[in-house]
Amino acid sequence: MASPGKRAFLLRVKPEVLDAVERLAADELRSVNAQLEVLIREGLAKRGRMKG
Repeated sequence: MASPGKRAFLLRVKPEVLDAVERLAADELRSVNAQLEVLIREGLAKRGRMKG
């Protein structure tokens, strides 16, 4: 179940991508979900799609 104010969706990625995200999340003391949100926000900000 999604947290209030958040939407849930299914994401399929290659195992090596998920492994890299899991390692990065552990290094930064974040959950995988929180790490994915950070990476998505950074990518959107870099492309001018979101203030960051």
